[in-house]
Amino acid sequence: MYFVDERFGYGTVEELGAATADREGLLRGETYRKLVKRPFDIASSLLGLLLLSPVFLLIAVLIKLDSPGPVFFRQRRVGKSGRQFTFYKFRSMVQEAEELKKRLLHLNEVDGPAFKISDDPRVTQVGRLLRRTSADELPQLWNVLRGDMSLVGPRPPLPSEVEHYEHWQREKLEVVPGITCLWQISGRSHIGFTEWMRLDIEYIRKQSLGLDVKILARTLPAVVSRRGAY
Repeated sequence: MYFVDERFGYGTVEELGAATADREGLLRGETYRKLVKRPFDIASSLLGLLLLSPVFLLIAVLIKLDSPGPVFFRQRRVGKSGRQFTFYKFRSMVQEAEELKKRLLHLNEVDGPAFKISDDPRVTQVGRLLRRTSADELPQLWNVLRGDMSLVGPRPPLPSEVEHYEHWQREKLEVVPGITCLWQISGRSHIGFTEWMRLDIEYIRKQSLGLDVKILARTLPAVVSRRGAY
Protein backbone atom coordinates (compact mmCIF):
# COMPACT_ATOMS: atom_id res chain seq x y z
CA MET A 1 0.00 0.00 0.00
CA TYR A 2 1.36 3.43 -0.97
CA PHE A 3 0.70 6.97 0.19
CA VAL A 4 1.49 10.42 -1.15
CA ASP A 5 3.10 12.98 1.15
CA GLU A 6 4.01 16.57 0.21
CA ARG A 7 7.42 16.39 1.82
CA PHE A 8 8.45 12.77 1.36
CA GLY A 9 6.72 11.97 -1.96
CA TYR A 10 5.56 8.42 -2.65
CA GLY A 11 6.23 5.59 -0.23
CA THR A 12 4.99 2.58 1.68
CA VAL A 13 2.95 2.51 4.87
CA GLU A 14 6.15 1.65 6.76
CA GLU A 15 7.81 4.73 5.28
CA LEU A 16 4.81 6.82 6.30
CA GLY A 17 5.46 5.76 9.90
CA ALA A 18 9.09 6.83 9.57
CA ALA A 19 8.05 10.16 8.03
CA THR A 20 5.59 10.78 10.87
CA ALA A 21 8.31 9.95 13.40
CA ASP A 22 10.61 12.47 11.69
CA ARG A 23 7.94 15.17 12.02
CA GLU A 24 7.40 14.31 15.67
CA GLY A 25 11.13 14.52 16.24
CA LEU A 26 11.23 17.97 14.64
CA LEU A 27 8.34 19.13 16.84
CA ARG A 28 10.09 17.86 19.97
CA GLY A 29 13.26 19.59 18.82
CA GLU A 30 11.41 22.87 18.32
CA THR A 31 9.96 22.71 21.83
CA TYR A 32 13.41 21.95 23.26
CA ARG A 33 14.91 24.85 21.28
CA LYS A 34 12.39 27.39 22.58
CA LEU A 35 12.29 26.30 26.22
CA VAL A 36 15.91 25.24 26.84
CA LYS A 37 18.27 25.80 23.94
CA ARG A 38 17.54 29.44 23.13
CA PRO A 39 17.80 30.68 26.75
CA PHE A 40 21.08 28.75 27.12
CA ASP A 41 22.38 30.23 23.84
CA ILE A 42 21.59 33.77 24.98
CA ALA A 43 23.27 33.37 28.37
CA SER A 44 26.33 31.54 26.98
CA SER A 45 26.94 33.88 24.04
CA LEU A 46 26.55 37.00 26.17
CA LEU A 47 28.95 35.65 28.80
CA GLY A 48 31.38 34.51 26.11
CA LEU A 49 31.42 37.90 24.40
CA LEU A 50 32.08 39.66 27.71
CA LEU A 51 34.83 37.30 28.90
CA LEU A 52 36.54 37.05 25.51
CA SER A 53 36.53 40.79 24.74
CA PRO A 54 40.30 41.11 25.55
CA VAL A 55 40.98 38.17 23.19
CA PHE A 56 38.89 39.84 20.50
CA LEU A 57 40.97 43.01 20.87
CA LEU A 58 44.28 41.10 20.65
CA ILE A 59 43.15 39.19 17.56
CA ALA A 60 41.98 42.43 15.92
CA VAL A 61 45.41 44.04 16.45
CA LEU A 62 47.22 40.97 15.04
CA ILE A 63 45.00 40.91 11.95
CA LYS A 64 45.59 44.61 11.23
CA LEU A 65 49.36 44.22 11.69
CA ASP A 66 49.49 41.15 9.45
CA SER A 67 47.65 42.28 6.32
CA PRO A 68 45.55 45.15 4.94
CA GLY A 69 41.80 44.83 5.21
CA PRO A 70 38.99 44.69 7.77
CA VAL A 71 39.18 42.76 11.03
CA PHE A 72 35.90 40.94 10.44
CA PHE A 73 34.84 38.85 7.48
CA ARG A 74 31.15 39.18 6.62
CA GLN A 75 29.30 36.76 4.38
CA ARG A 76 25.71 35.89 3.52
CA ARG A 77 24.74 32.44 4.80
CA VAL A 78 21.48 30.48 4.79
CA GLY A 79 19.74 29.83 8.10
CA LYS A 80 16.50 28.28 9.27
CA SER A 81 13.73 28.09 6.66
CA GLY A 82 16.11 29.39 4.00
CA ARG A 83 16.38 32.85 5.57
CA GLN A 84 19.69 34.52 4.76
CA PHE A 85 21.70 36.38 7.40
CA THR A 86 25.09 38.07 7.79
CA PHE A 87 27.65 35.61 9.13
CA TYR A 88 30.72 36.89 11.02
CA LYS A 89 34.25 35.54 11.36
CA PHE A 90 37.64 37.05 12.04
CA ARG A 91 39.24 37.63 8.64
CA SER A 92 41.77 34.88 7.96
CA MET A 93 42.31 35.48 4.23
CA VAL A 94 43.62 38.24 1.99
CA GLN A 95 41.11 40.87 0.89
CA GLU A 96 40.82 39.57 -2.69
CA ALA A 97 40.07 36.01 -1.55
CA GLU A 98 36.77 35.68 -3.46
CA GLU A 99 38.36 36.78 -6.74
CA LEU A 100 41.29 34.36 -6.23
CA LYS A 101 38.88 31.50 -5.50
CA LYS A 102 37.90 31.37 -9.19
CA ARG A 103 41.50 30.48 -10.06
CA LEU A 104 41.65 27.75 -7.40
CA LEU A 105 38.44 25.84 -8.11
CA HIS A 106 40.38 23.02 -9.78
CA LEU A 107 42.20 22.38 -6.47
CA ASN A 108 39.01 21.73 -4.49
CA GLU A 109 39.53 18.74 -2.16
CA VAL A 110 35.91 18.06 -1.14
CA ASP A 111 33.02 16.67 -3.14
CA GLY A 112 29.62 18.29 -3.55
CA PRO A 113 29.05 22.06 -3.80
CA ALA A 114 31.43 22.97 -0.94
CA PHE A 115 34.95 24.35 -1.58
CA LYS A 116 37.94 23.54 0.64
CA ILE A 117 41.68 23.09 0.04
CA SER A 118 44.12 22.11 2.79
CA ASP A 119 46.94 24.51 1.86
CA ASP A 120 44.91 27.50 0.74
CA PRO A 121 47.28 30.24 -0.53
CA ARG A 122 44.67 32.90 0.29
CA VAL A 123 45.09 32.38 4.04
CA THR A 124 47.27 34.92 5.87
CA GLN A 125 49.92 34.06 8.47
CA VAL A 126 47.71 35.15 11.37
CA GLY A 127 44.80 33.50 9.60
CA ARG A 128 46.53 30.12 9.74
CA LEU A 129 46.89 30.45 13.51
CA LEU A 130 43.26 31.50 13.88
CA ARG A 131 42.09 28.54 11.80
CA ARG A 132 44.27 26.04 13.68
CA THR A 133 42.64 27.10 16.94
CA SER A 134 39.19 27.84 15.41
CA ALA A 135 39.50 31.30 16.97
CA ASP A 136 38.30 32.78 13.67
CA GLU A 137 34.84 31.43 14.54
CA LEU A 138 34.51 33.38 17.82
CA PRO A 139 32.57 36.35 16.33
CA GLN A 140 29.73 33.93 15.63
CA LEU A 141 28.85 34.31 19.30
CA TRP A 142 27.27 37.56 18.09
CA ASN A 143 25.21 35.55 15.57
CA VAL A 144 24.12 33.27 18.42
CA LEU A 145 23.10 36.22 20.60
CA ARG A 146 21.09 37.69 17.70
CA GLY A 147 19.31 34.39 17.12
CA ASP A 148 20.74 33.75 13.64
CA MET A 149 22.67 30.78 15.00
CA SER A 150 22.91 28.46 17.98
CA LEU A 151 25.94 27.07 19.80
CA VAL A 152 25.09 23.62 18.40
CA GLY A 153 23.54 22.93 15.02
CA PRO A 154 24.40 22.25 11.37
CA ARG A 155 26.89 24.70 9.92
CA PRO A 156 25.17 27.46 7.89
CA PRO A 157 25.73 26.93 4.15
CA LEU A 158 26.37 29.46 1.41
CA PRO A 159 23.42 30.32 -0.87
CA SER A 160 25.41 28.92 -3.81
CA GLU A 161 25.71 25.58 -1.99
CA VAL A 162 21.99 25.41 -1.17
CA GLU A 163 21.17 25.87 -4.86
CA HIS A 164 22.75 22.45 -5.50
CA TYR A 165 21.14 20.62 -2.56
CA GLU A 166 19.17 17.50 -3.34
CA HIS A 167 15.60 17.40 -1.96
CA TRP A 168 16.50 15.35 1.13
CA GLN A 169 19.45 17.63 1.98
CA ARG A 170 17.13 20.63 2.37
CA GLU A 171 15.93 19.17 5.67
CA LYS A 172 19.11 20.75 7.04
CA LEU A 173 17.39 24.14 6.70
CA GLU A 174 14.61 23.23 9.13
CA VAL A 175 16.63 24.21 12.21
CA VAL A 176 18.76 27.14 13.36
CA PRO A 177 22.37 26.56 12.23
CA GLY A 178 25.19 26.34 14.77
CA ILE A 179 28.85 26.98 15.55
CA THR A 180 29.62 23.33 16.23
CA CYS A 181 27.91 20.11 15.15
CA LEU A 182 28.34 16.38 14.59
CA TRP A 183 30.34 17.12 11.41
CA GLN A 184 32.76 19.33 13.37
CA ILE A 185 33.56 16.61 15.91
CA SER A 186 33.62 13.72 13.41
CA GLY A 187 36.43 14.74 11.10
CA ARG A 188 35.19 17.86 9.27
CA SER A 189 36.85 18.06 5.84
CA HIS A 190 37.88 14.39 5.98
CA ILE A 191 34.18 13.58 5.61
CA GLY A 192 32.51 13.51 2.19
CA PHE A 193 29.70 15.93 1.43
CA THR A 194 26.93 13.31 1.46
CA GLU A 195 28.04 11.96 4.85
CA TRP A 196 28.28 15.54 6.13
CA MET A 197 24.63 16.12 5.16
CA ARG A 198 23.62 12.78 6.71
CA LEU A 199 25.24 13.76 10.02
CA ASP A 200 23.42 17.11 9.99
CA ILE A 201 20.06 15.44 9.43
CA GLU A 202 20.83 12.82 12.09
CA TYR A 203 21.38 15.68 14.54
CA ILE A 204 18.14 17.40 13.54
CA ARG A 205 16.10 14.25 14.14
CA LYS A 206 17.77 13.40 17.46
CA GLN A 207 18.46 16.85 18.92
CA SER A 208 18.23 16.98 22.69
CA LEU A 209 19.98 18.50 25.68
CA GLY A 210 22.05 15.34 26.12
CA LEU A 211 23.23 15.35 22.50
CA ASP A 212 24.07 19.07 22.61
CA VAL A 213 26.13 18.61 25.79
CA LYS A 214 27.95 15.66 24.19
CA ILE A 215 28.80 17.70 21.08
CA LEU A 216 29.97 20.71 23.12
CA ALA A 217 32.14 18.44 25.30
CA ARG A 218 33.79 16.88 22.24
CA THR A 219 34.31 20.17 20.40
CA LEU A 220 37.43 21.28 22.29
CA PRO A 221 39.26 17.92 21.81
CA ALA A 222 38.28 18.07 18.10
CA VAL A 223 39.73 21.60 17.81
CA VAL A 224 42.94 20.56 19.58
CA SER A 225 43.39 17.50 17.36
CA ARG A 226 42.80 19.63 14.23
CA ARG A 227 41.51 16.54 12.42
CA GLY A 228 40.00 17.65 9.13
CA ALA A 229 40.60 21.34 9.86
CA TYR A 230 41.48 23.43 6.78
